[in-house]
Amino acid sequence: MSAEAQRTWIVYLAGEIHSDWRDRIAAGVEAAGLPVVLTHPVTDHPASDDCGVAILGPEDDKFWHDHVGAGVNSLRTGTLLREADVVVVRFGDQYKQWNAAFDAGQAAALGTPLITLHPPEHDHALKEVDRAALAVAREPEQVVAILRYAIEGKL
Repeated sequence: MSAEAQRTWIVYLAGEIHSDWRDRIAAGVEAAGLPVVLTHPVTDHPASDDCGVAILGPEDDKFWHDHVGAGVNSLRTGTLLREADVVVVRFGDQYKQWNAAFDAGQAAALGTPLITLHPPEHDHALKEVDRAALAVAREPEQVVAILRYAIEGKL
């Protein structure tokens, strides 16, 4: 086994939280026996929205409610993004995913290899993000195949 295959890779899974894409990547990584640790933001939507006020106290203004939550969430997100060897950002069909775009921008600024994952209908809107990515995948299984190739050099 090569030295590259012996190291443990940290892959941060950023982006939408309303589909099973993370589970599909996790299942594929496990089935392939890849030495990968998957990390991600908090995916419990209410917890993510309300963590700041739940911990630091109520805010009457929705702006400040969101602001304190964003700060608390950024402790996790920023740390995990900085530790990642690869960042995968999923853009789904629901909601405007500004957080996903922000995570992609942070990965690019950090020089962390980036894979985007989204359907073809998002190609135009994500052209700048995709340009910063090293690969644009359509399905989670393609992400697993990219990781396998990067780690083991196998198709």
